[in-house]
Amino acid sequence: MSTFTEENYLKAIYKLGHRGEDWVSTNSLAEILNTKASSVTDMVKKLAEKDFVNYKPYTGVNLTAKGLEIAVGTIRKHRLWEVFLVERLDFKWDEVHEIAEELEHINSDELVLRLEKFLGYPKYDPHGDPIPDRNGKVLHHKNRVLSDLKINEEAIIVGVKEHAPSFLQYLEKHNLLLGTRIKVRNKFEFDHSLVVEVKGIENTVSHQVAKNLYVVNE
Repeated sequence: MSTFTEENYLKAIYKLGHRGEDWVSTNSLAEILNTKASSVTDMVKKLAEKDFVNYKPYTGVNLTAKGLEIAVGTIRKHRLWEVFLVERLDFKWDEVHEIAEELEHINSDELVLRLEKFLGYPKYDPHGDPIPDRNGKVLHHKNRVLSDLKINEEAIIVGVKEHAPSFLQYLEKHNLLLGTRIKVRNKFEFDHSLVVEVKGIENTVSHQVAKNLYVVNE
């Protein structure tokens, strides 16, 4: 059995590992978990004792098969609960993350299977993140981000990298929602901002926003 804290650590290691780090540093973990590096070191040693992670001092940590299973399972529950909260309880996409953080630790395989069936076996959560299947298979994003598009290139927004409520609220206000078709009209070398067209209306989008929007060409 794993605790809430252990699951949060394993999930964080998984997410950092899929950003290209073979070994996740304790400093990276401390930053994402908003805690001290010394506290992280103590925890990863405990995780290593349970065979959830491999730990090398001064190198970092990565997941064992056992730890990977727990991490992916926790993420699966989190994303299914987000779908439930948005589609069935009418929460907005900027309101569900913290609630799902609590619900993801409910330890019932049968509940998760029934929840998935009830929702119609969704493939993506409300933020466009892929939902792992019951076997742990994940269809990771292989999409480009908006900042990669060239002038006059069109694409559809399919996901967001940043889940902060303020960012999601910004996207909603500017009609930059999942499923929206977007066309780049101009790019500025000075700050890498873009002029984009959405539903016939042109607006300027900062590089910070553009690099956090996943897009796919039809």
